[in-house]
Amino acid sequence: MADSSNLKQSPDWYIARVDRLPTWGLSYALIWAMGFSFFITLYDVINVGFALPYIPFVITAGQASLIASLGLWGYVVGAPIFSYMADLVGRRPTLIFTALLTALGSFGDAFSVNYPMLAGFRFITGMAIGADLVLVMTYMAEMSPASKRGQYTNLAFIGGWAGIGIGPFIAALIVTSIPSIGWRIVFVVGGILAALALAIRAYAPETVRFLAVKGKFNEVDNLVTSMESTSMKRAGVSQLPEPNMKTYNVPKENPFKTLAKPKYLKRLIVLFLLMFWIYFMDYPFLVLPETWVKDILGYSGSLFSSAVFYFGLAGIGAFLGAILLRFIIDRFDRRYMTVFGVVVYTIGTAIMAIGGVARSIPTFFIGAFIAELVGVGWYNIYYLLCSENFPTSARATGYAIADGVGHAGGAIGLLAIFPLIPLLGNVGAWTLPWIPAIVMAILTVFTLPKTIKVRLEEINEATDAHG
Repeated sequence: MADSSNLKQSPDWYIARVDRLPTWGLSYALIWAMGFSFFITLYDVINVGFALPYIPFVITAGQASLIASLGLWGYVVGAPIFSYMADLVGRRPTLIFTALLTALGSFGDAFSVNYPMLAGFRFITGMAIGADLVLVMTYMAEMSPASKRGQYTNLAFIGGWAGIGIGPFIAALIVTSIPSIGWRIVFVVGGILAALALAIRAYAPETVRFLAVKGKFNEVDNLVTSMESTSMKRAGVSQLPEPNMKTYNVPKENPFKTLAKPKYLKRLIVLFLLMFWIYFMDYPFLVLPETWVKDILGYSGSLFSSAVFYFGLAGIGAFLGAILLRFIIDRFDRRYMTVFGVVVYTIGTAIMAIGGVARSIPTFFIGAFIAELVGVGWYNIYYLLCSENFPTSARATGYAIADGVGHAGGAIGLLAIFPLIPLLGNVGAWTLPWIPAIVMAILTVFTLPKTIKVRLEEINEATDAHG
């Protein structure tokens, strides 16, 4: 083994030390803090769907679709810009900035007095949220030991997915109880939560991998030493196994130059198209069923209120799905789980559409619950694929292009879903556009590597010379 002074100048040394840890090496409060931040992000994604039917200056289904779509176009712009910043200056400062921007956008949404003002603040909120979705999962993936990366990212994911599971129920209760100003309260809650996340993130350390790659060896040595001590206490052991030291000798280069290499470019294209087509139907499902039953199917009175309430209640399925995922996330190949998740999402959406057309609230609820449970509740799998398949120097940027720019699919889907109904029918419009997503999910099996319990650098940097 090389002498300690040489090891302390090697990024690979610190990465190897983290990946041999038996447990999470930092406070569990940090995981929940990241999950809490995810909660805010996902709460905002959902709450706009419940607010739109009650906003007095959003008059038509087309206007509602455009407002929802503008938030996603914010993702497309904000995710790559702020994630590129994260690859250059760090994950921590960028996470702090995006929390600040989310708060600004949410309070702006709440106090909007006309359509253009709301549209502008929805775009700003979307810019922040698009980056947040990338950075939280990037942070967790880079700080977790390889053997339990899925489990620890899932803990943050569970906290975040409460935003989809509990958020819709809260939003539905607010807007149906106080129809006149409930939509403003829904947005204010998001702003308050974002401000709290801003305070929490100030105490988070930078990731080990970012510090190591940037050559901040004194800082990373202190951090890893603390993580080792914490992990040994949790595991009840007096010593750790020798680090599995491997040297990758990856050149420092611009993230876009890295992503242009054939290996990463292929992964980027596949993941982008996967996320694009999933989001094409995911966001109409998450945001527009309330508007669909009101303006397309003609629900009114107690029938409309019941549909809104039970669609909100179905969101708890996503929270439950995220919890169930914890028991299998590091046991089964993520590529095959992606195929299963997309297929079940399609089935659930189809059942929801059948129930909506038949005016059967129980069937509507069952379909929405199935879609939430496995379709939405298993998003952790897709996020992990995006975070695991790019190297540290370009991880946030690659993830942002695949997932953040991939949200263009959602923005287009929100505008396309209602015009597709005259062509495909109500059930067909909610079902047939899922086919490209299923095809891309199957393609991941043939184009992406297996990632469970494998060091991030072995998935990426170890073979850069050949890719």
